[in-house]
Amino acid sequence: MSSLVLGFQEMEKAQLGLVGGKGLRLGELSKLKGIQVPEGFCVTTVGFQRAVTQNRTFQDLLDQLTKLRAEDRDQIGEVSRKIRQFIMNVEIPSDVGKEVAHYLSTFGDKHAYAVRSSATAEDLPHASFAGQQDTYLNIIGIEEILRHISKCWASLFTDRAVIYRMKNGFDHSRVYLSVIVQKMVFPKASGILFTADPITSNRKLLSIDASFGLGEALVSGLVSADNYKVREEKIVAKKISTKQVAIYGQKEGGTVTQKIAPDQQNSQTLTDRQILQLARIGSQIEAYFGCPQDMEWCFADDTFYIVQSRPITTLYPIPETGDQENRVFISVGHQQMMTDPIKPLGLSFFLLTTNAPMYTAGGRLFVDCTPSLSSPVLRERLLTTIGQSEPLIKDALMTIIERENFIKQLPHDENDHAQKENNRDTTESFLEQFENDPTIVTDLIKRNQTSIEELKQAIQMKSGPEVMSFIQQDIQQLKKMLFDPQNMQVIKAAMDASSWINEKMNKWLGEKNAADTLSQSVPNNITSEMGLALLDVADVIRPYPEIVDYLQHVDKETFLDELVEYEGGQESKDAIDAYLNTYGMRCAGEIDITKARWSEKPTKLLSTLLHNIKEMEPNSGKRKFEQGRQEAMQKEQELVERLKQLPDGHQKVRETKRMISIIRNFIGYREYPKYGMINRYFLYKQALLKEAKQLVQAGVIDEKEDIYYLTFEELYEVIRTNKMDNEIISTRKDEYQLFEKLTPPRVMTSDGEIITGKYKRENLPADAIVGLPVSSGVIEGRARVIRNMEDADLEDGDILVTVFTDPGWTPLFVSIKGLVTEIGGLMTHGAVIAREYGLPAVIGVENATERIKDGQHIRVHGTDGYIEILE
Repeated sequence: MSSLVLGFQEMEKAQLGLVGGKGLRLGELSKLKGIQVPEGFCVTTVGFQRAVTQNRTFQDLLDQLTKLRAEDRDQIGEVSRKIRQFIMNVEIPSDVGKEVAHYLSTFGDKHAYAVRSSATAEDLPHASFAGQQDTYLNIIGIEEILRHISKCWASLFTDRAVIYRMKNGFDHSRVYLSVIVQKMVFPKASGILFTADPITSNRKLLSIDASFGLGEALVSGLVSADNYKVREEKIVAKKISTKQVAIYGQKEGGTVTQKIAPDQQNSQTLTDRQILQLARIGSQIEAYFGCPQDMEWCFADDTFYIVQSRPITTLYPIPETGDQENRVFISVGHQQMMTDPIKPLGLSFFLLTTNAPMYTAGGRLFVDCTPSLSSPVLRERLLTTIGQSEPLIKDALMTIIERENFIKQLPHDENDHAQKENNRDTTESFLEQFENDPTIVTDLIKRNQTSIEELKQAIQMKSGPEVMSFIQQDIQQLKKMLFDPQNMQVIKAAMDASSWINEKMNKWLGEKNAADTLSQSVPNNITSEMGLALLDVADVIRPYPEIVDYLQHVDKETFLDELVEYEGGQESKDAIDAYLNTYGMRCAGEIDITKARWSEKPTKLLSTLLHNIKEMEPNSGKRKFEQGRQEAMQKEQELVERLKQLPDGHQKVRETKRMISIIRNFIGYREYPKYGMINRYFLYKQALLKEAKQLVQAGVIDEKEDIYYLTFEELYEVIRTNKMDNEIISTRKDEYQLFEKLTPPRVMTSDGEIITGKYKRENLPADAIVGLPVSSGVIEGRARVIRNMEDADLEDGDILVTVFTDPGWTPLFVSIKGLVTEIGGLMTHGAVIAREYGLPAVIGVENATERIKDGQHIRVHGTDGYIEILE
């Protein structure tokens, strides 16, 4: 057996580096009982390396390519063209040619062959590289086959393949190419089989595309294929397309495009029996490889041949529950305004903090809401709650509920109806009985602050396993404060009063979303105060040009220590330090304990601080707050005057003023429990990093941040034993990079099906981009599409368009005049702060950052919930 050429039957599982991903899988498939694979062999990467990579000219060109970035399209095109030209001119080593000739004589040198690329970085679980290298069909004769082997080698350096590797972090010099030479099959039909539905991600739904002739017509877009869906060995859907042409192989070589007879154009490509036979083959191959597959197949002489199978890399992982029950999962990230992946330590801290039944998948958290959907009463409560925070999730859940057989329903209790009716009455009775005393909030805040100060003192005295045990115990205190019934009552009262105002003012006065204006500049909103406080810091620094200039060129996190060398430096440092003492535990994505806090990386605040210094006037913070307060008071007075004119006006005024008072006294507290949680998280993190430093010094881990890739329990054990398997950390880092590329669904089932919700809205402009109205008003301005807070380059009056905001984004809100996000609901961060600052806002807008381009002039309809693009 030669290392230059290997037949499919000669390949072994460990030979990825020799035959590439595609070749290795064909070798495995050819040995599977009942699976037909056309005969063939691989010219291994050894031949490619001997012909190409050892050449000095090639290495010089590769060095030029390595210095470029994916954005350097013109230079990539020029260097890649030179590399391809060089490879095509290189002579194939004679011993490689002899081995190819030997295998061709074995399989039939007069036969036609497909010559296909198989890279070592291809068909991997995390990157398919699909379509990056070339395939040539119906090639006849040794000379032509050798020429097309060179063409395949050269295709490793097409522009698209080079850019794909750059974006996926693959080193060009470590990726080699094998070439598959495989007997041509002249099929009656061919196509693609997905063992999981590529549209919905449902793992129990197979999807087959089929057209006449070779698959090239389908791949190149010449024809629309038939599509068949199969579930549990039953055909559940068919779409028969009009197929006007087909590509066929010619006996003398090459391919030809032929028109299909009119009476055949709308005929079904495969019979029902053939569809089910192919589905069984797909299921067998998926079971062998252990994950959903994307396969290319062809049908000839009443036989299905598999010519390629690779993992489907775009599917979102399913939470593992350990059973086969039907389940429904809701994304936690879409409710917490942080859909980025969370490192293992961050995941385990959140799991320790919550009482909800949660699972992890793809580096994100999901709540199993199946028990709630099973109970009529709990279901109604869940839909009401989720409808306020994330309407698109509610609509997706309604889709599942309408499938009567998916969730097992608990028997109806005779008290259910009475309980539902009772639930409808509880809101008003709860508000009537609620004690409208603002000192409740100040007492809750003081209690939390005292608890945090006690934790700060106590945790400093702990180390080693003792600190881990202490944190475990303190998390119980954190949970007690988060889920304190009084906490919940205060927040519920404010939300219910807002709903009451919106409902009654609309009914009585035709006034939409009146609570939005009434919620401006309320007391005790720790998050909105944070944005205004950074304006106060800007006021301190603005009079000192040297400090401003210095901050514009800062590139290290220790810059605060050097401030004192300049005029006004001590005052500036004191102002920033005071800000960080109150808010420094915050950051974008703060529910992940491993994210760098502002106290750890104060440079993250500099662009916003400098913007405030440049664009905002002195005393803007106090003036902005007072302006909002005045607008809220004026709105209250306006409503009162209009209500007085109605029948029972005085009664309506009395009820309305009480509800407004509840909103103003309590709505600000909505943001405080999370602030308390993040405070504790930061103290835990500082203690853990102190332990991590000891582990680095002992040689147990390489760097402090390695602990982020361990769960809390794993870290506890490492600190206890001073032993660590570093392979775990390496694997978790690779997984995290993979997770970063995934987009988590709002709602998914245990079948892997992703359910999407929709807004049901009428009477909107034809081109309206629809979302959820959360903060009233209409505003026009320049859209600034920003995905990372640190990249913000705002001008006063811009409209912020982003995926989501959490409290770490609040400092930007003082500069913008409108908000559009892809994720969120009525009571999520962006909505609350937008109302507090009086910013028109539409959130929960699907793909907003793609549909709205940076710099476009847009109009945001915060009252009616849509966006218009004006240019």
